[in-house]
Amino acid sequence: MTKINFDIPESVNTKIIIYNIIGKEIATLLNGKLNPGNHEVDFGSLNLPEGTYFYKLETENFSETKKLVLAKAGNNPNKIN
Repeated sequence: MTKINFDIPESVNTKIIIYNIIGKEIATLLNGKLNPGNHEVDFGSLNLPEGTYFYKLETENFSETKKLVLAKAGNNPNKIN
């Protein structure tokens, strides 16, 4: 199971969008208001093939894009920070 972990410093509308290697939007994992604190979103439930993806974490005052490599070898969980 692949998880995306992130911290939110204040209550804010938050989005996490997944893109494939060519920049096509694949899914929106999260789109709503979150309370402050550490949060975790499950990326593995999308049943996507192995490969390189990008996720964009976006709030009203912040935006960050990170690379995510999905590998489905064995039962070892991948944890993304």
